[in-house]
Amino acid sequence: MDGDCIMKNNYELFNETEEDLEEEIKEINKLLEFACKKENVKNAEFNIIFVDSNTIHEMNKTYRGIDRVTDVISFALEDNKTIELEVRLLGDIYICVERAREQAKEYGHSFLRELAFLSIHGLLHLLGYDHMEKEEEEIMFRRQEEILDEYGIKRGE
Repeated sequence: MDGDCIMKNNYELFNETEEDLEEEIKEINKLLEFACKKENVKNAEFNIIFVDSNTIHEMNKTYRGIDRVTDVISFALEDNKTIELEVRLLGDIYICVERAREQAKEYGHSFLRELAFLSIHGLLHLLGYDHMEKEEEEIMFRRQEEILDEYGIKRGE
């Protein structure tokens, strides 16, 4: 048996909407594999859950105290760095499909590109990146674009 099997990442994508996202989910799975390699993520578990605007609105209100729809929310489980586990439990990423469609039109690129962007944005949050300060924002947003560009999902596509 190959030693890499022990260090394999386990992530799942769940579609909790009425929309058919089968093709997008296949592509995002490949993108996540690529991004995990780029970020040197090994033996980690996380989920991406695609939801509707009502669901994410309620989550945003309940957990963040913000009474509006948002595009993506990440719930990181690995905030406590003192806990050493064999498997890294990164957390969950919730993406609003309706908001992603709106933003794709607004920014002039494909729905897939917007879902990919939000997936990478959420994953980087789970890995500890943030954008609360200007310097952190520049680092995180640059990394998002590098991953998407190197994978082949460019702006305006």
